[in-house]
Amino acid sequence: MSPVLFEHNRTAYEAVCSCFARTGKAAVIHPTGTGKSFIAFCLCADHPQSTILWLAPSQYIYETQKENWRRAGGGEPSNICFCTYAKLMLLGEEEIAQQMPDYIVLDEFHRCGAKQWGQGVKRLLKHFPHAKLLGLSATNIRYLDHQRDMAKEFFDNSIASQMTLGEAIVRGILHPPKYILSVYSLQKSFRQYEQRVRLAKSTAVQEAAGKELEALRRTLEQSEGLEETFYRHMTDPCGKYLVFCAGYEHMQEMIQKAPQWFQKVDAAPRIYSVYAKEPETSQAFAKFKSDTSRHLKLLFCIDMLNEGIHVEDVSGVILLRPTVSPVIYKQQIGRALSASQKKDAVIFDVVLNIENLTSIGAVEEEMQAALAHCQSFGREREIVHRQFRILDETADCLRLFAQLEETLNASWDLMYEAASQYYQTHGHLEVPKRYQTQNGLSLGAWINTQRRVYARKIPGLLDEKQVERLNRIAMRWDDAAERAWERNYAEAENYYRTHGHLLCGAREQVNGVALGQWLAQMRLCKKKTANRTLKPERERALNRIGMVWDVPAYLWEQSYEAALAYYQEYGNLDVPANYVTEDGIRLGAWINKMRSARQKRLDAAPNGQKEKSALSEAQIVRLNQIGMIWDSRRDTAWEESYEAARSYWQKHGNLKVPAAFVTEEGYCLGKWLRRQREAQNTLSEERKQKLNQLGMIWQKSRSKKGC
Repeated sequence: MSPVLFEHNRTAYEAVCSCFARTGKAAVIHPTGTGKSFIAFCLCADHPQSTILWLAPSQYIYETQKENWRRAGGGEPSNICFCTYAKLMLLGEEEIAQQMPDYIVLDEFHRCGAKQWGQGVKRLLKHFPHAKLLGLSATNIRYLDHQRDMAKEFFDNSIASQMTLGEAIVRGILHPPKYILSVYSLQKSFRQYEQRVRLAKSTAVQEAAGKELEALRRTLEQSEGLEETFYRHMTDPCGKYLVFCAGYEHMQEMIQKAPQWFQKVDAAPRIYSVYAKEPETSQAFAKFKSDTSRHLKLLFCIDMLNEGIHVEDVSGVILLRPTVSPVIYKQQIGRALSASQKKDAVIFDVVLNIENLTSIGAVEEEMQAALAHCQSFGREREIVHRQFRILDETADCLRLFAQLEETLNASWDLMYEAASQYYQTHGHLEVPKRYQTQNGLSLGAWINTQRRVYARKIPGLLDEKQVERLNRIAMRWDDAAERAWERNYAEAENYYRTHGHLLCGAREQVNGVALGQWLAQMRLCKKKTANRTLKPERERALNRIGMVWDVPAYLWEQSYEAALAYYQEYGNLDVPANYVTEDGIRLGAWINKMRSARQKRLDAAPNGQKEKSALSEAQIVRLNQIGMIWDSRRDTAWEESYEAARSYWQKHGNLKVPAAFVTEEGYCLGKWLRRQREAQNTLSEERKQKLNQLGMIWQKSRSKKGC
C-alpha cells in the first residue's frame, strides 16, 4: 500500500480490497478535497501487471488528478488505459472487446446515470463481467434524476467507504473555513422596506416605522463595506481566491467592481475569468494556476470548478452567486477545502447563502451527526472540529429588519384583537392577504407574517403564549400558499401519470389549475434565493414525478440523443431538413438551428458582443464528436458542384462546359454553371471570386451552343 495515502484513504483502500474479495465491486463516496482519486492510483501501483481502464468525464480531470498524485510522491502510473465516458459511448463492440481490463475505475460515477454515458458503461461491463469495478464520487445520488442511486445501480450497494462533508470536517480531514457574512445584499431589502413605509395606510404606523427605518439606515451606513470586509479578513494578500458569479454579464459587472472592493488588499490585483464548462480550454485558468506573483489573484468563474477540478493553495472563495442547490453549494466551498491544505480558508458569503438556504445547515447537521456518532461509540479522540467559525456582520441589521416588520404590521396585541373580531364574524382565520380592517389595519398581511415567523422563514418574535392565543381562534399555520401548492402538485402528479412527463404548455390549464404557469413558477423559485425559494422536500417531490428544471437543456439533450441515434445508424449527420424521428423530433430543423446558433456565436465573438448564443462551447464539442456538418446542405451541395467544376477546369483548362454535360459522379455541371450565371447578381462575392479563379464565363456566347 502506497505511503502517499492519507490515513482515511488508507482505511478506505483496505475496505475496497475487502469488497473486491466479496463482490468484485467497491464504491467510495467521499467529499471533494479528500483525495479519493489516490485510492485508485494506489490500486494501480499495487497491481503493476494488471490493466486498469480509467473512465472520467474529461481528460482534464484525470490529468489534474494524476499531477496531484505525482506531486505527492506517488510516481507515474504506467498500467492505466484512459477513456472519457463520451468516447466510450461511441466505441463499437469490437473496439470495446479490445480493452481487456483487469480493473475498471469509474471516476465521478454518479455521471454514469446519464442515458448515453450509462449505456456505454453498461456495454463495457457486459463485455468484462469479471473485471473488478471501483467507483469514486462525492455523491451517489442523482438529485435531479428521480433521486436515482448510482451505488445501487452499478455497485449493488457494495459501498467500501462513505463520508459526508460534515464528518470530514469533524475528523479534521478537511479544515473548517472561516465563514464571513456580509451586509452587502441587504441594501436591496432596505429599498423594499422604504417602499412599504411610504405605502403604509396608518399614519401612526408610518411615523413609528419611519423612525425605525432611519435607525436601520444608519446601521447599514455604519456597517463595513465590502472593501473593508475583504481587507480585514483576507489574511493572505497574495492568495488565490475563486469568485463564483451568476452568469456572464453578472461576472463582467463584478469584475468592474473588483478594483474598488480589493483596493485595500492589493492596489493591483491579478484578475482572471473563465466561463467555459471545460477549464482546459481557457488559458486564463492555466495562468491563474501558475501565477506565483506577490499579488492578490482572483479567478472569476461561471459553472465550472464544481467537479473533479482542484487548484492548489486556494486561500478562499467568494460567493457572489445565489445558489439554490446544496450539492453545488458544497462543491463551491469545497474548492477551498483540501486534505492537503496547510492553512484555513476563508469563505465570503456576499449573497447570504447561509441565511437563505438550507445548504450550510445541512453541513452543520452532518457535523452534529458525526459528533454524536463519535461520542456514542467512544471515538472522541477522532473529533478535531466541532463547528464552523461564522463571523456574522448582519445580526444587528436583521434584528432591525424584524422590528421594522412588526411595526409595519402594527403592534401585536392590536392586530390580535382585529384577528379575534374577524374570527368571531367569519368563524375562521382564512384572511385574504390584502384584507384590511375598517380602520386601515393590514390584517391579511399580519396573519401571513405570523405564519412565516412561526415557520422560521423570516426573522421575528412569536412566543409560546402568542401561538397559544392564535390557536384559540382557529389559526391554521399551513397558509393558503401551502394548500395551493398541494392542489397544484396533485394536478401535476396526475398529469405525469397520464402523459409520462411534465412538459406541458406554458398556458395549459388542468381542472382549473394553470399547470404550465405553476411549473414555470417552481423553476423560478428553484433559481431564486431571497423570498421565493423552493423547499428541499418540495423539490424532491417534484423530482419524483419527472420535473424538468431546465427545459431548454432537457429538450437539447433529447434532440442530441436523436442526432446520436441517427449518427450511429447512418454514420453521419447529413440530415434532410424535413427529417422527423419516430418520436416526433424534428431533427432536420434542429440541426439547421444548431448551425445558425454556431454562426451567431462566431459572428458575435470578433465584435466582443455580449449577446448569448443558444449553443455552448461544450455542446459544439459534443456535436463534433458525432460528425456534425456545420455547413448547411445547400452550402455543401454548392461546394460539391464547385469541386466538379474545378476538376473539369484542371482537365480542360477552361469552363466551356456543354449545357447537357454530366460528370461521372452524376453532377449536371452544365446546368449548374448556367444557374450560377443567372444568379450572378445575388451570388456572394466569395463564390464569384472562386469561380473567376477557374476562368468563369459569365456572358453566354450567342455564336456557339453550350456554355
